[in-house]
Amino acid sequence: MGDENELFAMAGWNGLFSLFVTLGCVVVAWIVLQELNFDRFVRNPRSPRSRVLQLLVAVALGYLVARFVLDYWSWVGTLKWLFRTG
Repeated sequence: MGDENELFAMAGWNGLFSLFVTLGCVVVAWIVLQELNFDRFVRNPRSPRSRVLQLLVAVALGYLVARFVLDYWSWVGTLKWLFRTG
């Protein structure tokens, strides 16, 4: 039973880590998108619809970056099996 509890705890910590990485990447994407000139893409760049569009783009971009970071973290973690002896 102890191993099962450790497995559940590890899955919980992994989920929490993934959540924070994803939210962090979305925030970074939002900050970066604020530097973009949306006048070329939308009629009124300060309207609520434009802000929702920026938010959706930030979520999509942040998710893609977070997915890359989390996949990379996982791949690096599995490299230990390549070099493990015995």
